[in-house]
Amino acid sequence: MKIGITLPQMGAESSPTAIAEIAQEAERLDFASIWVGERLLRPRHFVPYGGRNRGIPEHQKISYEPLETLTYAAAKTERIKLGTSIINVFFQVPVVLARRFATLDQFSNGRVIAGIGQGWMKEEFATANVSFQRRGNGLEDYVGALRAVWGADPVHYDGRFYHIVESDIAPKPVQPGGPPLLFGVNAPLALERAARLADGLNPVLQSWDAAEKLMREFPEQVRRVGRDPSRMEIVARVNNGIHAKPLPEPRLPLVGSLEQIHKDFQRLDQLGIRHVFYDLGDMLLIEQLQLLEKLRRAADI
Repeated sequence: MKIGITLPQMGAESSPTAIAEIAQEAERLDFASIWVGERLLRPRHFVPYGGRNRGIPEHQKISYEPLETLTYAAAKTERIKLGTSIINVFFQVPVVLARRFATLDQFSNGRVIAGIGQGWMKEEFATANVSFQRRGNGLEDYVGALRAVWGADPVHYDGRFYHIVESDIAPKPVQPGGPPLLFGVNAPLALERAARLADGLNPVLQSWDAAEKLMREFPEQVRRVGRDPSRMEIVARVNNGIHAKPLPEPRLPLVGSLEQIHKDFQRLDQLGIRHVFYDLGDMLLIEQLQLLEKLRRAADI
């Protein structure tokens, strides 16, 4: 099982020193990947949307920019993969985001995993001066422009929302066709879109039933559009899921004691999900460092 960890990119203890320390320790312990997220801002007066009835976490008051953070981590490491979970694409025009990912892929010698999403916080859309209605079909147009920039010159793209005049745009990513694009989605319609457009998924698993359904339905949707499910990468995300003592059943997948998590990794491997990363953003830095080796051992199956 491949195991990853988020960098301390958010929160009171986030700093260049902390980011470098976690990145280097994760690589030393042979973690597969390190990850960052994106928070444009933390509204003081938050309007819940889409069933999200909780406030924005306190630690997101401080949030280093994701791609700059990964560029810094790339300079401090040599092998470990560098992932975003996730970049909200509509807050940047496609040419800008494509060039930023390509630059990071060059600086890291092809280590980037581009987890992207549509965003969900209306306050962030208003701040970016982008219509909330852009979500959905606008993502398909965005990905088309993104892949066009990563393709051969001359680049030219005419979509519904995005247009690129015939141009030379470089550097290109090290990885042919660009970094793998993972969609942070769970909804049925979004999964169908991911089957057509993405190179994989970055889900948060809400239950074992949901995990089994995902791994049953997504490969079928991929085959339906004439693509190969074996080439799709599934990287599951777990938010603050490690506990000192075992949790009672039933519990969320990959959430519990390290012993429970070890068994969950075995079950997940049987489903075909073989890459997982943990967000330990609510933990103190010293606690994260103490946990890394134990978490790495738990992933050995």
